[in-house]
Amino acid sequence: MSMIIRDPVVDALAAEVMQKLGAKTKEEAIRLALENELKRGDDKALLADRVKEIQDRVVARMGSHAAAFDEKAYMDEMWGN
Repeated sequence: MSMIIRDPVVDALAAEVMQKLGAKTKEEAIRLALENELKRGDDKALLADRVKEIQDRVVARMGSHAAAFDEKAYMDEMWGN
């Protein structure tokens, strides 16, 4: 089954992806691009999970006093103000 791309911008993008990825057809280029985009979306979700785990560990180590930390007072004290 062949694809018909009516939008000239989409056609140009498919040709560019085809060239960059070394695909033999625009259909293959579009398939690869869509697969890569789905994988990229999955990677973002995994990254967000990893960052959340790190944040949770840091908060657990810092304890409840972290929320009450007054950075301005700390900086003033550091600079002798």
